[in-house]
Amino acid sequence: MENGEMMKKYQRYLKLEKNFTGNTIEAYMRDVQKLLDYLKGEGKEPTEVVLEHLQHFAASLHDIGVGARSQCRILSGVRTFYRFLVLDGWMEDDPSELLESPKIGDHLPEVLSTEEVDMLEAAIDLTKWEGHRNRAIIEVLFSCGLRVTELVTLPLSNLYLDDGYIRVTGKGRKERLVPISQKAIKELNLWFDYRRHMNIKPGEEDYVFLNRRGAHLTRTMVLIMIKNTAELAGIKKTISPHTLRHAFATALLEGGADLRVIQAMLGHESIATTEIYTHIDTHTLREEILKHHPRNI
Repeated sequence: MENGEMMKKYQRYLKLEKNFTGNTIEAYMRDVQKLLDYLKGEGKEPTEVVLEHLQHFAASLHDIGVGARSQCRILSGVRTFYRFLVLDGWMEDDPSELLESPKIGDHLPEVLSTEEVDMLEAAIDLTKWEGHRNRAIIEVLFSCGLRVTELVTLPLSNLYLDDGYIRVTGKGRKERLVPISQKAIKELNLWFDYRRHMNIKPGEEDYVFLNRRGAHLTRTMVLIMIKNTAELAGIKKTISPHTLRHAFATALLEGGADLRVIQAMLGHESIATTEIYTHIDTHTLREEILKHHPRNI
C-alpha cells in the first residue's frame, strides 16, 4: 500500500471536510506520522491495525515521557485518522473506537521509595526459575531509569559491567551511556548464572532478558510481572515499569543530582520533558552527580 497517497487524501479530508486551519492540519499530520513511524517499527501497515496495536502505541507515548495532555491530543488525532480511513473505504471497521485516552488531572504520578523497591525485590520467589531474572529486571529499571522498551531490547553486547555502565539505544535510535549500580550488576550476574544453562532460540542469543522459551521478553510480560510482584509485596499503589523509571529520577533529585544530569540519563532531548518526572522545586537542586542515587551510596 502506498501510505503517501493515503496521507495526501487524509490531508485533503482535514482541509475540506473538517475545515481545519493550516496549523491544525500540520499538527494532525505530525501526530499521525508518530503512529506511522511506530507501526513501521512493528512491521504493520495502518490498515492492518487492531485495538491492541493502538493501545501499545499509546503505552509507548507514556514510556517516552509524553505528558497526559499531549497523549490525549495525539490519540484524538489517531481516532480522526481511522474515522477517515473507514469513511474513505480503506478499512471496514474502526479499530480506534474503544481506544481510551489517559485521564488528565493535577495529581502526581505514583512514586516508589527505595524501601518499596526493596519490598518488591524481597517478594520475589528465588526458588522459581525466573526469580533472579525478575529481581535483575526491577533493579536495572530502578538503578538505570530505562524505558521498558529499552530494557526488553537490551543486548548483552551493550553491557560494560567491569566499567560500571551500559549503552542504551533509546528514542530515535539515539544511544546514551548510563551508569549501573553494583547492586544491579550483582543481580544481573545471578541471573546470568541461570541464563547460561537455558536453551536459547536462534537469533535471541544477545538479549539480556529471556522468557522460559528462550526468546526475548515483551513489554507486556514485564508489566504483568511487576504488577503481580507489587501485589505479592503488599504495595497498594498502581505501578508499572514506568513507575520505576520515575522512581529513578525522583531518587536522584532527592539525592541532589542536577536536573540536566537526569535529563542525560533518561535520554530526553528537552529539559522540559524531564521536568514531568519532578515534583521538587528545581531552583533548590544542587549540582551533583549520580553518586547520589541510593544504589550508589
